[in-house]
Amino acid sequence: MKRNSRLSLALHTLSHMAGDPDRLRTSAEIAAHAGTNPVVVRRVLGRLREAGLLISEKGHAGGWRLAREPDSITLADVYLALDERLVASDTGGETPACSVEHALQKTVTGVLNEIEESLVARLAETRISDVRGT
Repeated sequence: MKRNSRLSLALHTLSHMAGDPDRLRTSAEIAAHAGTNPVVVRRVLGRLREAGLLISEKGHAGGWRLAREPDSITLADVYLALDERLVASDTGGETPACSVEHALQKTVTGVLNEIEESLVARLAETRISDVRGT
């Protein structure tokens, strides 16, 4: 997995948080550990907050922490919260004039959608608590 992807950052961060779920972590602390910018961290973690996976507390003593127990958060929860598809199937909404291209586009889109569904199902089998380091 790319180290600079939003999914990688989210999974890495949540896996660390699973080791001490009640501890608050600042965006700057997470960014320093992940080798990225705090603004990037806030954007990514904001999506996880919207999905109910994280809680953020504002202020001088604020930060981010898990909203749920680590064993109740699956990799699929994180993947879906980010709305970041690993399998591209967007056709741009245009219907090709060529019948062969149209049939090919329809077939390939169907296959890619099946792969995406399979990916989400497989990610749902693994919880954040399963991948945290010791």
